[in-house]
Amino acid sequence: MKPSVYVKVVGFRDVERHALNTLFRLSMSRPTSYGLWTPEAPVAPHLALIDLEAYEAGLALASPGLNPNLKMICVGKGAPANAWRTFARPLHWPDVVKAMDSLFAPVEKCDTGIDFGGSDVRAAVPPGFKVSLLVDSSREDRMYLRARLALAGHTDVDDTGTGARALELAKKRHYDLVIVGLNLPDLDGWAVIRQLVTLEPAIGSVIVTSTDKSWHMRQHVEACGCSGLLEKPYDPLQIVELLQKI
Repeated sequence: MKPSVYVKVVGFRDVERHALNTLFRLSMSRPTSYGLWTPEAPVAPHLALIDLEAYEAGLALASPGLNPNLKMICVGKGAPANAWRTFARPLHWPDVVKAMDSLFAPVEKCDTGIDFGGSDVRAAVPPGFKVSLLVDSSREDRMYLRARLALAGHTDVDDTGTGARALELAKKRHYDLVIVGLNLPDLDGWAVIRQLVTLEPAIGSVIVTSTDKSWHMRQHVEACGCSGLLEKPYDPLQIVELLQKI
């Protein structure tokens, strides 16, 4: 098993922590992986990520137990002189991860491979969605979409890799948005979609994801009562534009 870089995270809002934790999970499939440091971790933290606006930050920086040699990435104003890097809000987490890679990743592999687009999309996505469900056989695709939604401020997200579990979840909880991939391992994707769009109370919007970008596919998506087609491989701008339309 490849070693993980343990990061001590101090402060941060729930939305920001959710996005960061998602990026940490995505990093598990890459040359350098990151994990949240806790006192139960087998080693001391390799890096501290500190929200200077949080009350906990003052305590951590004043603690006599703080390792003076620990690299620190700070967010906000008033960073100590020994801070290695400082970022301002609004945060673009992939930039933070790239900065971490410059410390810990092999030189030839410092690209995270995680492209969420260069702009902050929080203000571009309407605030109407509260609860979302992601259904796709690919765990990596689910994690990517979860990260996209988290970066847009939507953190109440469930996900599953099977159609049966998706229907079970949708019958127990109301979702404002469901994004469904067609290639499910247990059930026909279209059959799952037909059941989802006829549920009561009605799901706010159902979006289909597919590599098929044809006019016929778009017509079929519309005929099934879905709100749109999300093309694979994913384009972050298309995700934002689709969310704006529905």
